[in-house]
Amino acid sequence: MAVTALEGDAGPDVDRTSLKTKLRRAERVNRVRSFSLVAPLLLFVLAVFALPIGLMLVRSVENTEVRETMPRTIAALDGWDGQATPGEDVFAAFAEDLVQTQKERTTALVGKRINYEVPGARSRFLKAGRLIDAGGGGPWGEKFIASDPEWGSVEFWAIMKRAGNTLTPYYLLTSLDLRQDAEGAISRNAPDQSIFIDIFIRTIWISLLVTLATLVLGYPVAHLLAILPPARANVLMILVLLPFTTSILVRTTAWIVLLQSNGVLNDILLALNLTTERVQLIFNRFGTVLAMTHIQLPFTILPIYSVMKSIPASHLRAARSLGAGPLTAFVSVYMPQTLPGVGAGCLLTFILSLGYYITPALVGGPQDQMVSYFVALYTNREMNWGQASALGAILLLITLALYALFNRVVGIDKVKLG
Repeated sequence: MAVTALEGDAGPDVDRTSLKTKLRRAERVNRVRSFSLVAPLLLFVLAVFALPIGLMLVRSVENTEVRETMPRTIAALDGWDGQATPGEDVFAAFAEDLVQTQKERTTALVGKRINYEVPGARSRFLKAGRLIDAGGGGPWGEKFIASDPEWGSVEFWAIMKRAGNTLTPYYLLTSLDLRQDAEGAISRNAPDQSIFIDIFIRTIWISLLVTLATLVLGYPVAHLLAILPPARANVLMILVLLPFTTSILVRTTAWIVLLQSNGVLNDILLALNLTTERVQLIFNRFGTVLAMTHIQLPFTILPIYSVMKSIPASHLRAARSLGAGPLTAFVSVYMPQTLPGVGAGCLLTFILSLGYYITPALVGGPQDQMVSYFVALYTNREMNWGQASALGAILLLITLALYALFNRVVGIDKVKLG
């Protein structure tokens, strides 16, 4: 009877355990189902956003060309003290590597990499390759130095040794107008070789000008949208959104037609006798900022409008009833409530402006090109992906730093899109 009682008492416990197991299984199934719904979007973000940024950051410090094409030379240089011209063992290893690179037609590749740091190195490598093709044996040190005295340079071989590292700071340093000498010390480039800091400053300055212009022009439009009757507001909203129906290239080309010397705007200025000769309105800073402002204007208007629309009209009426004038009520009561939308619109416009390429390239002059132009230049024309990636990485860090500064000064939690 005791055994039977114990067995009977175990029944509810078994049921409770089974119920907990089923509940955990059901929760696990729900989590898997929920994750499966967001998995495609997560994979998409990883594939087209996170992975390219990661590869760009890796490429900005990656340095495998020399080590992969000249492994014997790099191995021989590991034992070199850097105090005098390398010994015959290094030159012999270099000759063996050149025999292989000539067969694989990769001599120009390693020469191009060293040419980034030593001008003229590519032609020197090609000349050394022809010396190898001519045949004969050592001593290789004497032969190479006789063909070009620079092969005896201690500084050149120090750069060769440093270029054999798998990772390099060269591209990032170059993007900051810095250089690393043969001893590894970092110093500033000569003024005539320092261009990138000015380009970054120019990029930030143009982005700030565009952001300010869109705010000045967009704030009144957003306010008008918020206070107009729905029928009229809808018509105005269509006009604000209309530019999205055409590509940036088409909108930029339209500005070329308007701003060129024989364009519509110059004809109007002459017809109104506002100028006696045609004004240069394009291929300069004015044309660049004007075209970018037109393109970015909706991105500033819409966040501000969405916040303005949520502000009760009774707030202004209450301020007026307490004796405040129209301007005082607007500035003291209404404007502070729109700051979250202003912050969102300005931040969005500024970050988008930092990466502009096609518009400055078409309507700007040589002194109006932004960082993206040089990223495209090094990617497509110079085929220097390391330098292009380093410029992109620096621009990304600048964007993150400005975002952090904005968050500290304004507070990202106060920014609203509606």
